[in-house]
Amino acid sequence: MNLTIVEADFQNPNHAEAIPLLINAYALDPMGGGEKLPDEVLSRVVPGLSAHPSSLVFLAYDGDRPIGIANCFVGFSTFAARPLVNVHDLAVIPEYRGEGVGERLLEEVERKATALNCCKLTLEVREDNRARSLYQRFGFGDFTTGKEVMRTIFLEKKVGES
Repeated sequence: MNLTIVEADFQNPNHAEAIPLLINAYALDPMGGGEKLPDEVLSRVVPGLSAHPSSLVFLAYDGDRPIGIANCFVGFSTFAARPLVNVHDLAVIPEYRGEGVGERLLEEVERKATALNCCKLTLEVREDNRARSLYQRFGFGDFTTGKEVMRTIFLEKKVGES
């Protein structure tokens, strides 16, 4: 494998083609819901990410083939008064799982977060996701306030459905 990780340039046609391809591959996986995203949604992904001022996207390639994505957003920790990076989507196409691609993507995310003076990385993960072991090996753990570990849950409320 000839693995390279790049920060996406939304104006680069190769990157603009890879992003919806990889997001849809993630959606097709059971961890992403197991269903293809509508073409209309896929056509809005790159323009939407490009317009979002805090988006950070990293792409993994084997040669010229896109094989993984880390879709992130910069946020702000009010308790640390510093930025943070949330890993919103981390996906590797099935035939490359277990080959270190996810770890390399996370390394690039952490490198960028350090350069931005971020205080932490965050992510949400399904309890049944095999990638949890990767996240734990990489240093992700339960949310804590001081010395107290707090289990957190992820809630959502859909608004503005279209």
